[in-house]
Amino acid sequence: MKLGTKRLGAFDLVIIVGGLMLVLLAATNLGSALAALRGAGTWGTFTAQRVECVQHPGHEQCSWLGEFRSGRRLRPEITLYGADRETFVPGQVVRAFDTGRRGHVYGPGGSNEWVMIALLLVAGLGLAAWPLLRRSGRGGGSAGADSSG
Repeated sequence: MKLGTKRLGAFDLVIIVGGLMLVLLAATNLGSALAALRGAGTWGTFTAQRVECVQHPGHEQCSWLGEFRSGRRLRPEITLYGADRETFVPGQVVRAFDTGRRGHVYGPGGSNEWVMIALLLVAGLGLAAWPLLRRSGRGGGSAGADSSG
């Protein structure tokens, strides 16, 4: 069977659109994730103000909110990526950098967010291509099933 000789079903189209949405999500976050990996951005200081935690069954996720200051620029109510409950005390100041990502700045260690972005990209491309690859891999239809005739 040649690719394109038979229409894709609704399920195939949903899988392709879902895959493309994952690719779009990954692509929109790729720049800031790579900048965070490299430590590229505007350097300044993060002043810890308060910790906010969310309880999950068997797990607690905490984030430190504070302000990021670089020269005259001030970003209030910003989260330092990767900081947990024990990382700071209120008023503590640390070096940090801003990649321009809304809501987050990063400490000197940067971030490994790129791993998740890469996984999203691969998964999205795989899902988007899967129905097409599956169809192109099929043989000559159902003729083989009735060949004993």
